[in-house]
Amino acid sequence: MTAERIATLLDEDRLTGRLVEGGLNGPSARAAAGQFARAARALLDDGVPGQSEAIALYAPGRIEVLGKHTDYCGGHSLIAAAQRGICFVAVPRDDALIRALVPDLEDAREFAIAGDIVPAVGHWSNYPMTVARRIARNFPGDLRGASIAYCGNLPPDAGMSSSSAVLTGMFLLISHINGLESRGEYLDNIQGRESLAAYLGTIENGSSFGSLAGSSGVGTFGGSEDHTAILNAAAGSISRYSYCPVEFHENLPLGDEYIFSIACSGVVAPKTGTARRKYNRMSRRAAVVLELWRRNTGRDETNLAAAVANTPDSRGRFASFLTAGSDDLSAEELTSRFEHFLAENYEIIPAACKALGRGDMTEFGAQVDRSQELADTLLGSQVPQTIFLARSARELGAVAASSFGAGFGGAVWALVRRDGVKAFENQWARRYAEAFPTESRTASFFSTNPGPAAFFACGLDK
Repeated sequence: MTAERIATLLDEDRLTGRLVEGGLNGPSARAAAGQFARAARALLDDGVPGQSEAIALYAPGRIEVLGKHTDYCGGHSLIAAAQRGICFVAVPRDDALIRALVPDLEDAREFAIAGDIVPAVGHWSNYPMTVARRIARNFPGDLRGASIAYCGNLPPDAGMSSSSAVLTGMFLLISHINGLESRGEYLDNIQGRESLAAYLGTIENGSSFGSLAGSSGVGTFGGSEDHTAILNAAAGSISRYSYCPVEFHENLPLGDEYIFSIACSGVVAPKTGTARRKYNRMSRRAAVVLELWRRNTGRDETNLAAAVANTPDSRGRFASFLTAGSDDLSAEELTSRFEHFLAENYEIIPAACKALGRGDMTEFGAQVDRSQELADTLLGSQVPQTIFLARSARELGAVAASSFGAGFGGAVWALVRRDGVKAFENQWARRYAEAFPTESRTASFFSTNPGPAAFFACGLDK
């Protein structure tokens, strides 16, 4: 990486070229360069000297093509990165403090990289503080802080993993500044970007990772799909990964004919409050299914996919003990959760991959339609707005369309022909405004190619 002074990041034309080299297309690179310049300006306005050596990091949002709530079960998903993301500018400090600035919110927070800090759940600083605390606990010793500003063009609370992009970016920056990747604790537990994605998932959900002890996390009990997409997505492709552990399977090139059109519904899906409780209940339904299986079989597999793999006639065997339910979950809730996992992971995703591989977009669209239907009928994670957006996209000619993310709001992707995307989006937005005039006021529509994974636009001389 080339070292830069913070003042040079204000030169958007120069930085655009660097971002194109990193894999962003021209318009996306120009937009990101503007966000980097805003972040750099915020640091300068905060008193950071213009000749300070700076680090610039881009972390994309992610598109979950298929794989609704499969990752923490050890299943598969199809993922891609958007050509929108979070842009970080960091200047190392001589102390162990993190000073985080968010120009979009006109807010700043300062805290130590320390194992005893208490993150503010429900506040934007929860994610940076959770990263700082986990690093202090897992990588003890002298740690150097930084002044970090970040902003971007990724819609917040829209199901595109803006919070996981912040968590991932903060870790990469602090790790880079402190050379964590050369420490024994890191080398003993983290081997490559897939492994790092799994570790970042445990920072978010609070679990331990090898000998790297966990803590309380950010309050959601999810997996590592978001972090895997942010760290490992392949530009121009839809990628298939499985989880627990994270394992790459294949890249499926999208080609030049199609592009993703994204509709952010205006129904926010923050990982706080009611939405967090609904998300965690979804995770708990899967955990209880696994717990009942262990209790009835005496086995000790650590995720649902491993349990299914080691259980002949898994559908029948599981059904025999899910009918009793549990203390706070009904038999119907547990059975529908298990049936969804079987269908999404073992039927829909394999069939969709085969269809994409042979260019059969009709069959691919049919499999995505089934995934969308089961997200409503079995998972219960849909709202009227996302159901409408997916259905209307198909009516308008999209070859496939689905909601994505944790559910209960958020965004919908539609795969459409590139040469007709503008007309499609105009019609899609107009229909949505007619059906949901209130939500449409905060909705947004944009198109994106599958973009690159996170990368440093400039770093430190080492």
